[in-house]
Amino acid sequence: MLIFKQNRCIALLVGVILVCFSAISLMQPNQVAEGKIDNVQMDKLQSTSRASVISYLQEDSISSKTRGTTKVSQTNKLYNTVNLFSSTWKPKQNVEWLSKNKIKPQNTSQASIVRVKADVAQSNPAAQKATAKKSAQTVVKTVSASQKNPLTTLYFSRTELLSQEQQSKATRRYAVSEEELLLLQKIVMAEAEGEPYQGKVAVANVVLNRLRSANFPDTIYKVIYQKHQFSPVANGRLKRVNPNDDSIKAVNAALSGVKEVPDNTYYFLSLKLAQDLTVHHSQEYVKTIGNHTFYK
Repeated sequence: MLIFKQNRCIALLVGVILVCFSAISLMQPNQVAEGKIDNVQMDKLQSTSRASVISYLQEDSISSKTRGTTKVSQTNKLYNTVNLFSSTWKPKQNVEWLSKNKIKPQNTSQASIVRVKADVAQSNPAAQKATAKKSAQTVVKTVSASQKNPLTTLYFSRTELLSQEQQSKATRRYAVSEEELLLLQKIVMAEAEGEPYQGKVAVANVVLNRLRSANFPDTIYKVIYQKHQFSPVANGRLKRVNPNDDSIKAVNAALSGVKEVPDNTYYFLSLKLAQDLTVHHSQEYVKTIGNHTFYK
């Protein structure tokens, strides 16, 4: 009762609903029981009820505005309630009417929708994994692009091969020709065809370490063709091989500064195949990769 006293609209609404129900029951009690009320009569009754309630609500809203207490949102709620109640008396058209008059949110902000989607993505582990996967793929593509375009200018200090960012510290600069690039790829292929990728990079590191060192020739061609240094040169295998993808990538990685062995590593051999073990007994051991042992 307290609610009805505080809000005349609710009291009026309840009264209208009761009057509608009573009128329908008195007009055709049998058809109400069987759910067969004539559609034309029901439409007239609904329109009359709605018109009465809407008229009152509009007047109440206007009078409320003059008093400084606008009730627009409350009026909308009551109007939707009247529509919903009256529509339920049409069994065949119930679902259709509700779908056509479904209440939709107004003034939805696009920014708010984006924020909601972002929050859902952050709370979804699968979405986070997908994002991480895309980032990893981007990194891989970047690395692949650098491998397909090898560096043609090398920068050396007295003790190491420098990166492009360290070129200001260089004491020597070396331009790699296309012929030398192919020769470097072929020596890696000939020496380490059956070795793991890291072993191929290490072989390229040894050639570049010798290029930098004052104790070896000063061009890639002379380093590779130096007498009694690389067995594929002596047995003719160097001329027969064609570098595969791993050999090309390994050379490009070594040229870009990837190091599988230190800058003072100048020798390697296979202890299983080598006939001369002088290096093994005279040089200091560094590491073993696959079948190759590296020394400095």
